[in-house]
Formats: sequence, structure tokens, C-alpha cells
Amino acid sequence: MKVAITSVGEGLSAAVDPRFGRAKTFVLADLETNAIQTVNNAVNLNAVQGAGIQAAKTVAGLGVKALITGHAGPKAFAALQSAGIAIYPIAGGTVAEALAQFRAGALQAMTQADVEGHW
Repeated sequence: MKVAITSVGEGLSAAVDPRFGRAKTFVLADLETNAIQTVNNAVNLNAVQGAGIQAAKTVAGLGVKALITGHAGPKAFAALQSAGIAIYPIAGGTVAEALAQFRAGALQAMTQADVEGHW
């Protein structure tokens, strides 16, 4: 299974970005192979509108089944849910710490958006 973590930089030592649609990067972790990949989100970072929906399309296209992020707005939440991607909120830390918490089952999936749009 592939997991995406919103990040302010590259790799496991980068801090988790609290934003989804406007996160600087997505760090992808393949839990079966332990492969790590960083995907740039610059196209959505500076978007005037629709960043969450476009970011959801990006991670869905990468085969992600779970997303770890700080927050998700209503449109992004709906787009992720329709793509079959579970969203796990986390309050800070590094990508490595977020991934460890996910693997340990310490994160609870969101059941609704937790911020208004354009956050």
C-alpha cells in the first residue's frame, strides 16, 4: 500500500506540512517495498483556487490509498474520499514520525473536513 505524507521538503526528515492542497511536496512511502519518493506539488502550491481538488487528483494518480496531513478542506476531503483515499490527520512532526505513527495504528482516519475551504 502507498501512503502520501504532506511535507515542506524532501525525504523522511522533512517536517509534515499542515496543509494538503498547498503542501510543498508529497512524500510517498510504499509500505510493501519500503521505497520512498518525493513528488513536487509546486503547480498546486500557488494555485489561485482548486488546489485541494488538483492535489487529490495528483495523489490518486500515484496509487495512494492513505494520506497523512495536518488538515483537509471540504472539497479536498470529498475528492480524496471519492478516490478511495483515507485521510489521517497529524499535528506536526517529521515525515518519518508520521509514518511510524501510521504503521503503529496510532492515527485515526478523518470522517469529515476539519477546516473551511481556502485555508
